[in-house]
Amino acid sequence: MTEAENNQPVFNIEKIYVKDLSLEIPHAPNIFLEREGPQIDIQLSSQTALIEGDVYEVTIINTVTAKLGEKVMFLIEAKQAGIFRLTNIPEQDIEPVLLVMCPNILFPYLRELVSSTAVRAGFAPVVLNPVNFDMLYQQHKQEQLATTH
Repeated sequence: MTEAENNQPVFNIEKIYVKDLSLEIPHAPNIFLEREGPQIDIQLSSQTALIEGDVYEVTIINTVTAKLGEKVMFLIEAKQAGIFRLTNIPEQDIEPVLLVMCPNILFPYLRELVSSTAVRAGFAPVVLNPVNFDMLYQQHKQEQLATTH
């Protein structure tokens, strides 16, 4: 191998896994007798952490709350995570890779996890709409600029 080949940027997915999953149906079994559709609130965020050297963990955190009036029908909290190796990635590119590229890879797994959990709990599937992580990252960067000026 030449030195140029050794310095090539490398992005590897080491592992994709469910880090945490919880389901609550506080009003079961009576809630299953309800006929009206619930109001669904979906919260989504992500976290990154350096594990060691050039290895990072990225986690997408999702909370789905379904309510009938003030009564919680069900609550799903899911954390889909991945371990990613970023070798020879320029410093200025690491943040966008961790906050855009990695969440884009993890999101389909999270989407399936949330949907199948709702179905296994006896409810209709919850289908998460696609998320534009690039747009969220750009908004985050603009907010950072606004607070530093």
